[in-house]
Amino acid sequence: MKNRKFSRRLILALIMIFFYFPILYMLVFSFNGSRSLTSFDGFSLQWYTKMFHDRNMMEAIYYTLITAVIATLVSTVVGTITAIGLSKSKRIVREVVQQINDLPIMNPEIVTAVGLMLFYVSLRMEKGFLTMLFAHIAFCTPYVILSVMPKLRSLDPNLAEAAMDLGAKPSQAMWKVIVPQIMPGIVSGALIAFTMSFDDFTISYFVTGNGVKNISTLVWTMSKRINPSINSLSTLIVVMITITLLIVNLLPVAKEKAKAKNKPISNRTIGIIGLCFTLAIGGVLFGLKGGMRASSSEDAIAKYGSDTLKVYNWGEYIDPEVNEAFEREYGVKVIYDTFDSNELMYTKLQGGESYDVLVPSDYMIERLIKEDYLQPLDKDRITNLPLLADGVKGLQYDPENTYSVPYFWGTVGIVYNKNNINLEDLKKEGWNIFLDQKYKGHIYMYDSERDSFMMALKALGYSMNTDDEEELKEAYDWLVQVVSTMEPEIVTDEVIDAMINGNKDMALVYSGDAAYILSENEDMAYYMPEEGTNLWSDAMVIPKNAKNPKLANEYINFILDYESSLKNSLFVGYASSNGEVLDSLSGEGGDFEGNEAYLPRVGFAKDEIFQYNEKQKKLMSNYWTKVKIAK
Repeated sequence: MKNRKFSRRLILALIMIFFYFPILYMLVFSFNGSRSLTSFDGFSLQWYTKMFHDRNMMEAIYYTLITAVIATLVSTVVGTITAIGLSKSKRIVREVVQQINDLPIMNPEIVTAVGLMLFYVSLRMEKGFLTMLFAHIAFCTPYVILSVMPKLRSLDPNLAEAAMDLGAKPSQAMWKVIVPQIMPGIVSGALIAFTMSFDDFTISYFVTGNGVKNISTLVWTMSKRINPSINSLSTLIVVMITITLLIVNLLPVAKEKAKAKNKPISNRTIGIIGLCFTLAIGGVLFGLKGGMRASSSEDAIAKYGSDTLKVYNWGEYIDPEVNEAFEREYGVKVIYDTFDSNELMYTKLQGGESYDVLVPSDYMIERLIKEDYLQPLDKDRITNLPLLADGVKGLQYDPENTYSVPYFWGTVGIVYNKNNINLEDLKKEGWNIFLDQKYKGHIYMYDSERDSFMMALKALGYSMNTDDEEELKEAYDWLVQVVSTMEPEIVTDEVIDAMINGNKDMALVYSGDAAYILSENEDMAYYMPEEGTNLWSDAMVIPKNAKNPKLANEYINFILDYESSLKNSLFVGYASSNGEVLDSLSGEGGDFEGNEAYLPRVGFAKDEIFQYNEKQKKLMSNYWTKVKIAK
């Protein structure tokens, strides 16, 4: 018997560790003295300081809380009234409405998200706080109805009639008799609604815009690169939830104890406690609101026709100080949205979303030009064009820089541990080193169909822009051989921290990420095979439906300036498109002096730029899914 009890306790302890160790781990690393997410380097509050000074984070917290609170209140009232109405309706009406109510709960969130997005587009509603709030109310209300209905079914149907027979009005019967009886269901529904709203990502991602983000969408974009402030933000959320749970759970216990001692806690006291808690939350919201965007200038409206600029860029791809400096200098507001793939950015454009500046990649720019999504740049305003580095001038997708100005550029190569990987093997085998059995189990592959197929095609001696089905099939077979014989780990941006800590010996990595890895771990080096690689570039463009093209051109010119380019390159770690910044950072005394990953390889005949090819994209996408299954 004792052994059984011990076994049960051990299993329970292991389950608790499984669930709560990640939270404890995150909490500890929120106080880490370095950027690493795996190696603790001393106690520090620097990430909390950065979090509170990060305007995007403060706005995300504000919008998350205000949306969750309003959505919970509205959905609870609407859901409760609807449930009471259904309980008094005819059976066929009740069953039909309940089936309709269950649809959003059973539907995959992505279906609901796309449906709501298309609905807003059809109504020509500008996406922002209201569209996100309406969406949250829409998907929270069914959960409230679902929570309240069982309580209503368990009630004596004659209660309301009995109350009215005793002189109560219908409204009094509902609020003084029915509602108190179903209060547990209402509270449960409200808590579920708040949790669903606070936690939602998928629906929020598709229905918001104009710089309005909640915590989940912000963390999604931040997680693409190492940003320990995520740990600080998550820790504060855990603390806030813990305090709320303590209040919710301890207050009834205190009430029962006081009642047992004949000193009951009055509803007035509970109301005061609730009011204090509400005021505390309100104070937090007010403080966050006060720290949000600065006011704009009437001069900017007169000069540029607008005081607002909408920018759509990759997550963690700009120094926040650059946008703040632009706002101060031009007296405008920058609404800064982020995306995590070219394809999602393109989907939003197709959905009618309007932005003033986009930062897509080379092949996507080519597609946007072909499909007439872009407008020519005003080169009279973009006077910093001569500052472009030679390597990003005259790129094949826009040889005259008619539509685009390069933002960052670089290559894709191999980061390797100099102590464990033989450089002669790299020179001899090139990309085929990913098939060398000596390094089995010690490699990372990047979870990107384009970059993985680039590696395979180059290893086989083919162009990475081929759409020949036989050549792509050979590349697929090459990749299947890698995943089935070399035991690679297929990762995304977590490869950065993993290689800094030397978890494996070799990885396929973007040059900017490689530059950061090399700066943090002197045992790491960067190699670009002689078979060639992807010479990529991301560039700033202005869509045809941009509402503020004058200000957009000024912004592009501002970003290309030496000071802005320097800040961005130091913050992100990728090669600047400004030639002077590039030379300064890679030259003697520069932050990336001697860092072979920072300065892109230029003029190498076998290096290529990805071109837009729909046939190739479909084949690669289908094959890459099969490659990951083959693992």
